[in-house]
Amino acid sequence: MAGGGALTLVLAILAVACLPAAFALLFCLDEIFDRVACGWAEWRDGRRERRTIARLDRAIEADALTRDIDLTQLDRVDRQPLERIAADLRRLGGHRLAARGRSVVWHTSVIDAYDDRLRAACRALAITEHLTELEGVDREIERVRVEGLLAQAGLALPAAVAGRRPRHRRA
Repeated sequence: MAGGGALTLVLAILAVACLPAAFALLFCLDEIFDRVACGWAEWRDGRRERRTIARLDRAIEADALTRDIDLTQLDRVDRQPLERIAADLRRLGGHRLAARGRSVVWHTSVIDAYDDRLRAACRALAITEHLTELEGVDREIERVRVEGLLAQAGLALPAAVAGRRPRHRRA
């Protein structure tokens, strides 16, 4: 009986020690089931989406559509994000419109930088431009045409509002 009493004592101590864990498991059982069910549902939805995308790829022959695209052009080190080009265009466009009172050299530099950014945006969006080939009024007309094409492509640039003069800070 001494062996049976020792075993009972060990089991009693083990039961008392594990009792908090058993209560926690009992109280959290619904959350555990909920997490398992949610994980299963997410896995099932993801699998369903992957199958749907695969079916759509086969239906429209997506591989044939993207076969001629050179993805290495997108990974070039010298390629700038379109967001940065757009921010530069907006900043330089404001300087270009508010050039009153500045030197001719400064104004020419701003125009050249603006045209450079316009060319970069056209390259990024595959828009044909002829800014380097033209001068004078023809270049300004081409600049307006390119700005319009960029706006049609979704790149909103600030334009000069008719009758509105740019504000200048007074020193």
